[in-house]
Amino acid sequence: MKTRKLGSSGIEVSVVGLGCNNFGVLDVESSRKVVGRALDLGVTLLDTADIYGNRGGSETQLGEILGPRRKDIVLATKFGMAMDDDASKARAGRSYIMDAVEASLKRLKTDWIDLYQLHTPDAKTPMEETLRALDDLVKAGKVRAIGCSNLAPQGVRDAAALARDKGLTPFVTAQDEYSLVVRGAEKALMPALEESRMSLLPYFPLASGLLTGKYARGSEIPANTRFGRMQRFSDRYMNEENWAIVERLRAFCEARDKSLLELAFAWLLAHPVLASVIAGATRPEQVEANVKAAAWELTADELADVNRLSAKD
Repeated sequence: MKTRKLGSSGIEVSVVGLGCNNFGVLDVESSRKVVGRALDLGVTLLDTADIYGNRGGSETQLGEILGPRRKDIVLATKFGMAMDDDASKARAGRSYIMDAVEASLKRLKTDWIDLYQLHTPDAKTPMEETLRALDDLVKAGKVRAIGCSNLAPQGVRDAAALARDKGLTPFVTAQDEYSLVVRGAEKALMPALEESRMSLLPYFPLASGLLTGKYARGSEIPANTRFGRMQRFSDRYMNEENWAIVERLRAFCEARDKSLLELAFAWLLAHPVLASVIAGATRPEQVEANVKAAAWELTADELADVNRLSAKD
C-alpha cells in the first residue's frame, strides 16, 4: 500500500482510507470484520465523526474494535455537527470543542486523535477562537494535526493566513466532495489547498455508489444499497448527465480490461493534492476491492482522456 503525507503535518497515511460512517448502524461484529480486513491489507487511515452512527455509535464501535492496533493507524474524527437538538448552539467555540474532544476520546478509548477536523463551518464563532482551541489541544498532546471540511476556498485561505500570522497550528487537510461526477473542487478549492500546503480528503469519492459499477441506467435499484435505502442520494446522483458520463467511462474501462471502480480510485489518486481516498464499506469484500482499485496508475494521456469524458457543460 502506497502512502502520502497529510499536508504539511508529516503524518503519512495509506492512499486508501476507510470511511467509518456505517459503523454504529452496522452491528459491532460486522464493523470488526471490515476494520480487521482493512488493517490486514495495509489501510492506515480510519475516518469517523462524533455524529456518525446515530450520534456516537461509530466512535464507540471503533473504541471497542481497535484495542492494541490503535497504535498502528491514523485515527481521524470530526466535531461540529449537531450531537443534540439545540439548533442555536455554536459548535466551533472553545468550550464546545473542549467538551467534544473529551467525549470523542472517551468513546474511542484512546488518549489522542491523529487528525481532528472541523466538520462544518460555524458562522457564530470567529475562526481565530476555533484555531486557538485546536492549537491548545495539539500542544496538550490530545491531537496531532487538524483539518477542516466544507470550508469555502476563501475560508481555507483565510484560516491558513490566520494560523500563520498568529503562530497557531494550521489546518493540514480539507474534506470536501470530489469525484468523477462532482468536479467543482478543481476550480477554486484545490488551488487554495495547494497554496496553503493542505491535502484534500474527498468525501463521496464513489458518488455514493454510482461509480462502483453496480448500477445501470434504467435498471431497478437494489433495495439493500445506499440508493435503495436513501432516496436523497439516488435523486442527487442518478440524473441523465451523470449517467452519460458513467457510460462513457465504462466504455473507457472496458477497452482496458478495468472496472469503473478502479478508474474512480485511479483518477482521484492522479491528483497530488489528494492524500487518501476514504471510502466506506459494510463488508470486507468491499475493502478488498477498494485496495485493489488503487493499484492502477493512469498515464498522462489516459488522465487527459478521462478528464474530457467526465467533463460537464
